[in-house]
Amino acid sequence: QLHLVESGGGLVQAGGSLRLSCAASGRIFSISTMGWFRQAPGKEREFVATIRWGLGTTFYADSVKGRFTISRDNAKNSVYLQMNSLRPEDTAVYYCASTNRLDATSNPAPAKFTSWGQGTQVTVSS
Repeated sequence: QLHLVESGGGLVQAGGSLRLSCAASGRIFSISTMGWFRQAPGKEREFVATIRWGLGTTFYADSVKGRFTISRDNAKNSVYLQMNSLRPEDTAVYYCASTNRLDATSNPAPAKFTSWGQGTQVTVSS
């Protein structure tokens, strides 16, 4: 069993920044890909960014490319999402997720991810 806990969400004005963290515990050896997803009210959960646990290869949704950066610290079993130039449309609950599937890095369908955190709210005011 892999346990994921997110932190770092909050309220920020448009143009501001936030950094989300996700700490993993349990079956760390099972991780191949970790990702961030988000879900706004009334919308489906959508992909934000992924990172290959070993190589550090990253992949981003077009909507966040150039503004968000995903990174990981293997020694701390943690993944981060640095969010800059935030927009009101970035408002959502952000979820950390993991999978043992290597193909999930560049083809990150939510169904491929088997472990999920509880989510952290990010609200961007205009």
